[in-house]
Amino acid sequence: MIKGVIFDFDGLIFDTETHEYRLLQELFTEYNSELPLALWQKEIGTHTGFSPFVYLEEKTQKKLDLPTIEKTFKEKFSSKLAEETARPGVEDYLKTAKSLNLKIGLASSSNYEWVSTHLKRLGLFHYFDCIKTSDDVEHVKPDPSLYLEAAHCLQLKPSECMAFEDSAHGAQAAKTAGMRCVIFPNEVTNAMQFCEVDHRLDSMLAMPLIELINKIK
Repeated sequence: MIKGVIFDFDGLIFDTETHEYRLLQELFTEYNSELPLALWQKEIGTHTGFSPFVYLEEKTQKKLDLPTIEKTFKEKFSSKLAEETARPGVEDYLKTAKSLNLKIGLASSSNYEWVSTHLKRLGLFHYFDCIKTSDDVEHVKPDPSLYLEAAHCLQLKPSECMAFEDSAHGAQAAKTAGMRCVIFPNEVTNAMQFCEVDHRLDSMLAMPLIELINKIK
């Protein structure tokens, strides 16, 4: 029986990933170069240590002012995100989960400051009973630690939780933790090779939460 739902953040609740990749592509185009999507996907939902700015310098084979380039990029990225809202259907799922008395958690490979700041701006922070981020674990996704910590925080068994993800690394983490997992890929994660998940939808608008729970249980 599903007693709790655990959301990913980047790319699922708030599509930071698509905007970040688009802006990176604009940057690479300025230098007559390209950041392959397949390469960038390896970084989505986890932390590999890959730097697109160092990669840009390697591709151009020129010495670049990387601190300035990175600073300018982050300013553009922040301005873009300030204009954006949550992905369609997210708040409906949160409201329904509350009405069903489900416990609501969040498990993100990003840090708490990043997640909480955006959740508050989006007006969604109050829905969550527990938020676990990279600050709480030694290893982020695809390691299952984040999901196990979130379940423990909600005082639930992993088998009593349903995870919502958009990336392959996240889905792997949720399934390894022993949870049901439904994926909602975005523009940059749509072509990823996912592990075996319980269901896949293009958007939370595609199926009401109650119907989804009844389908998966």
